[in-house]
Amino acid sequence: MELKLLSVALLLTVSLASTQAVVPPQEYWKSVLSSTRMPKAIKDILDQTYTIDEDGTVDDAGTGVASDVGNGRGTSVDVGKGGVTVSTGSRKRRPVYVGVKPGSNPFQYIYAATETQLHDDSNTALFFLEKDLKQGKTMELHFTKSSNDAAFLPREVANTKPFSSNKLSEIYSMYSVKPNSIEAETMKETIKECEAPGIEGEDKYCTTSLESMIDFTKSKLGKDIKAISTEVREQTPKQKYTITGEIRRVVVKKSVVCHKENYPYAVFYCHKTQETRFYVAPMEGSDGTGVKAVVACHTDTSKWNPKHLAFQVLKVQPGSVPICHFLPEDHIVWFSN
Repeated sequence: MELKLLSVALLLTVSLASTQAVVPPQEYWKSVLSSTRMPKAIKDILDQTYTIDEDGTVDDAGTGVASDVGNGRGTSVDVGKGGVTVSTGSRKRRPVYVGVKPGSNPFQYIYAATETQLHDDSNTALFFLEKDLKQGKTMELHFTKSSNDAAFLPREVANTKPFSSNKLSEIYSMYSVKPNSIEAETMKETIKECEAPGIEGEDKYCTTSLESMIDFTKSKLGKDIKAISTEVREQTPKQKYTITGEIRRVVVKKSVVCHKENYPYAVFYCHKTQETRFYVAPMEGSDGTGVKAVVACHTDTSKWNPKHLAFQVLKVQPGSVPICHFLPEDHIVWFSN
């Protein structure tokens, strides 16, 4: 068995070397951020897999979209857990992820609240005021593991993929997506959102690989950077969570925040901000579940959509007070070390 796996590994190495080297994303992290702790949000995505098909193509996160990287042999490549492991066997295809309805993400500040959001459980603390961020405070929350399990593609592969509104027909064909389907609309809106100009003063960019995320962040913050994300010990139903310990402020002058988008492979909407305060709050659910929650408090909301969910829930006006929210598990905050 060891010999067989070794042979597969050698074939994979030769096939990748036969074109341009396809380096696993975590290897790039090690090369440029060797002393930086990798946040859970990135580790979770790196634990996803992609497949080298029999014709030497990379099957993007099991969705069936191929990229030519050489002459593989139906090998499953696990790019997570600190290294690359190789195993043989059949692969399963997964559908294109469809999650948040396009235009309804509550953490995109250009959008007005949807009717669904306005009628959701008002007891769930999506947004709150900074004065309420204190030890002993209890809130109704639902920390959920994102079902968007799209994997990071190596940059060499991601760069071969069309990602623009004028290439939609080609993109749909790649993913065997019907043009009038919900999946097609979701992908279209993600690309549209990435191409649209940011709100006034926002420096934004959509990254299509972990490598491009790191490079964009370093171009805005400098070479010495760190990253944090919300960490939940285990998934639980919606319940009451209490801030149980000292709240630590992450002192930064500027930062880059990256939000995972709905797409067949990992795409992140990243934007630089200088008008946000970040905190890390230890929390405990009523069932004992522990959470290290990252909190973003936006100090200047004057450019947000006046009908944004936060204003309607908190009954405040744009630009009047700082507005806070807990970051979902697949959001990443970057800052200078």
